[in-house]
Amino acid sequence: MSNAESSEMYSPKFVQQYEDFTSTDEGWSYKDVKVGSADSKGGAGGDLKDGDRVVFDWSGYTIGYFGRPFEAKGGPTGGAFDKDLDYFRTTLGSKTLIPGLECSLRTMKPGGIRQVIIPYGPLSYPEEDKEHERVGPKPTTFSGMRALNFVLENPRVDRTLLFNVKLIRVDRSDGKGGFIRG
Repeated sequence: MSNAESSEMYSPKFVQQYEDFTSTDEGWSYKDVKVGSADSKGGAGGDLKDGDRVVFDWSGYTIGYFGRPFEAKGGPTGGAFDKDLDYFRTTLGSKTLIPGLECSLRTMKPGGIRQVIIPYGPLSYPEEDKEHERVGPKPTTFSGMRALNFVLENPRVDRTLLFNVKLIRVDRSDGKGGFIRG
């Protein structure tokens, strides 16, 4: 059995093709729901480099396993609940974010909302970090962790993931180990 046949057995091509998504050379696909815009503070986005910090909100779904969410937003909103909103932050190039998602964020602008399809493999979560402590984003609930890990550890299901990402802001590196808030 050839390598291509072997990989197709676990991730059939027909499962991972989405006509309304744009495919990239790296292997991830995306669809912009809302294109962000440059702001006056230097958070232009789209030309992000290692050392810049991105602040974003996200949700994640297991495409091949009934679209189960492993991180979902949608709890109560308004009033005191809005004050609990906590965004995910990572420094580009730090290898603390799955590669497919980092590639996607590098081409976004603040305020942008994008759906990103990340196939199983080198662009996804690494096999040796089952608790997602080193490479995230990490689901915030026990049930989210179980749903994600069930799919990642099961070669009989399509392990492709869908992320909804909103880039909140870009904090540029100041070159001294700090950031200039975007």
